[in-house]
Amino acid sequence: MSRIAKKPVELVSGVSVDIKDQTITVKGPKGSASMEVHSDVDVKEENGALVFSPKNDTAMPLTGTMRALVNNMVVGLTDGYSRKLELVGVGYRASMQGNDLKLALGFSHDVVYKAPEGISFEVSKNQTEIVVTGTDKQVLGQVCAEIRAYRPPEPYKGKGVRYSDERVFRKEAKKA
Repeated sequence: MSRIAKKPVELVSGVSVDIKDQTITVKGPKGSASMEVHSDVDVKEENGALVFSPKNDTAMPLTGTMRALVNNMVVGLTDGYSRKLELVGVGYRASMQGNDLKLALGFSHDVVYKAPEGISFEVSKNQTEIVVTGTDKQVLGQVCAEIRAYRPPEPYKGKGVRYSDERVFRKEAKKA
């Protein structure tokens, strides 16, 4: 059996879980979320933790996946997730326009990115760092990837939108 699936999901204080049929609803300090668990995976609440087990031998990999998704929900609703993006380039800057993000990325127009529900942005004083926060790990990653896709980092000068921990491989320019 998967090593991930063997570990129970610990429920901290302030988090309540409701299991009905194959739907898990998690309520925490930052909101609530629900998820449909695959029919081949069995979920039980024991001693303040959720325990996942496969209903048959072919569902072992699926059990680890379901456990990881539920754990992401619990962590997101208690602590939340955040990701930092950096703007590198002359004139590249970000600002807030209400709840939306306004990006100047060298185009003829500013790009306005509308914040999905549950996602918030923070822009630093020098307007080159964006902190994206939210409770859903998958949506947060998708939002960061969409913002990065407007101007991905290029290998010659390193200009573009990048993750703070991203290492951009730099190429040498053409020799004359």
